[in-house]
Amino acid sequence: MSNVTKSSLITPTYNWPEALELLLLSVLNQNQLPDEVIVADDGSTNDTKRLVEKFQKNFPVPLHHIWHEDKGNRKPRIMNKAIAKAKYPYIIEIDGDIIMHKNFVKDHLNFAKKGLYLYGSRANIQEEYLEELIKKKQIHFNYFSKGIKKRGRTLHLPALTNIYKPVDQRSRKLRGCNMSFWRKDFIKVNGFNENLVGWGIDDSEMIQRLHNIGIKGKRLKFSGIAYHIYHKEQSKSHIDINREIEEQTTEKKLTYCEKGVDQFLK
Repeated sequence: MSNVTKSSLITPTYNWPEALELLLLSVLNQNQLPDEVIVADDGSTNDTKRLVEKFQKNFPVPLHHIWHEDKGNRKPRIMNKAIAKAKYPYIIEIDGDIIMHKNFVKDHLNFAKKGLYLYGSRANIQEEYLEELIKKKQIHFNYFSKGIKKRGRTLHLPALTNIYKPVDQRSRKLRGCNMSFWRKDFIKVNGFNENLVGWGIDDSEMIQRLHNIGIKGKRLKFSGIAYHIYHKEQSKSHIDINREIEEQTTEKKLTYCEKGVDQFLK
């Protein structure tokens, strides 16, 4: 049995409804559903809105679409808005270009514990398989599937997951595309830092603040399996500024960001 009763699955997206559709289909395939799904939309056109509305008609749990105007990459802000609206105590965060293994949500909930956040890895779906993937709307994969890179990450062996003990240092393997944490811990550190701009660092900088208040991280190796759909890398023009903010957070043991989720909490 899971340690957690209620969870909110939250995914950021931007103008890629074909990938978001596969993600939502993989929600429908879950052995254990989250209690709600929130699409945190960083300013997509109406194609994404129409897709979400189509799914909302028959979705087995509440499916919310939270949108703000496109003013460049503002993922920290839209994620803060979404998590502020989340109704449940445990947050599972995945990217909008992820296809979840059927036990993905169940695994995150089974390994969730007070004082911990969880982070998993991803198997990559390669560029040359992209057209076929979208055409077939494929959501089932395994070790032998066509188009997969890093096949070792497809192995679902949850009995081995406890080999990895909780750590009190942020891992270089941390990826925001496959992560979960307690909403109250997220609020305690004021969520994502909106002073971070453009692509990158927002997840790891927030996680560093969790470490600074004593929360430990546990790696979900052999559990919480995610398949990442290939896309071109985003611009890293602001990465040096963001890294500097993250270094300050680490060195000064900062536990709260100035511009975060508090502005959206009632």
